[in-house]
Amino acid sequence: MKGLAAGIGVVFLSPILIAGTGMMLASSADAVQSSGSFSSCLSGIDSDKVAEQVTKILDGASGKDVHVEGLDLPAEQVPNAQTIVATGLSLDVPKKGQIIALATAMQESRLRNLNYGDRDSLGLFQQRPSQGWGNAEQIRDPTYASEQFYKHLLKVSGWQQMTVTQAAQAVQKSGLPDAYAQWENLATALQEAIAKTFPGGGNDADQAEQPPTGTSGCAPSTDGSSFGRIPEGSVPKGYSIPKDADPKARKAIAWAMQQLGTLYQWGGSCTNSHGPDPMGRCDCSSLMQQAYAHAGVTLTRTTYTQVNEGKAVSPAQLEPGDLIFSRGSAARPEHVGMYMGEGLVIEAPRTTKPVRITSIKHWTILAARRVL
Repeated sequence: MKGLAAGIGVVFLSPILIAGTGMMLASSADAVQSSGSFSSCLSGIDSDKVAEQVTKILDGASGKDVHVEGLDLPAEQVPNAQTIVATGLSLDVPKKGQIIALATAMQESRLRNLNYGDRDSLGLFQQRPSQGWGNAEQIRDPTYASEQFYKHLLKVSGWQQMTVTQAAQAVQKSGLPDAYAQWENLATALQEAIAKTFPGGGNDADQAEQPPTGTSGCAPSTDGSSFGRIPEGSVPKGYSIPKDADPKARKAIAWAMQQLGTLYQWGGSCTNSHGPDPMGRCDCSSLMQQAYAHAGVTLTRTTYTQVNEGKAVSPAQLEPGDLIFSRGSAARPEHVGMYMGEGLVIEAPRTTKPVRITSIKHWTILAARRVL
């Protein structure tokens, strides 16, 4: 394995990774603006298709004609995944450990080497200098960050018998302990595709003897696709607020629906969205705040603080009224909407767009909170 590690060192110093640091800094801001275009539960991943597309990137393709389900910026994300796998191989970390690392980085940063995060969190794994992970420059080195993640993982007693999400949580100690599960299938496909590019990397006898870990699930039972295309600002035909929803959640959803069709206003208070003053209109977090205020529940004003309201819930166990978060990182998301049941979400999306109802299949769920 030492010989393999030496070979992997070439990967760490390859032009795509050296140039990647600057590319990541430039592209991260753009990436944050995308909420993703796939279901929050990446099931049925075609491993052969992933391997084909990953190979194109590793062979130098630009990424424009490459599509990997769950990766918005494959030209940036695949090299980072490659570094994580390569580091795991150099440290003799079993396949499962590499999958855990990939799933963690997908959840924490979407496999992007971020130069920002919650408080002082940075990099692929959103590690914090103040928590002893290293200094900022070290953490933003993908190889160093991966090594640190693995070193912490290997110290967790019984990690190989844990589920992916349990092991990731043991290292990260996240406020969103169930969130890692949604990335296990994609992480597995990426690991298998990338490991095959290294000598002996596709052989893992220890992993072959491991029983399937299973997951806690990663998406609501319905994704809202049965409603078809939903015209902006309208209520999809056949939808009604679930009768078994919490009464306060029903009130909040009903009030939010009264704002449908009103234009988004960044920084707007959402206190008079139908009025003439643009600042009375809603942005994403003020829509949540005012909807719950009319149900007698006080929420803070911003997405950054609302992600800490109430208690964390799994995206697989959403109930009407739950807040769901996307864009940015799990610790510092940049968008929030309200789950309405039946796979639907109400949101104030962005400038020039009205308050609308969308299918949850269009959301990449970073976090979910129950505030009742």
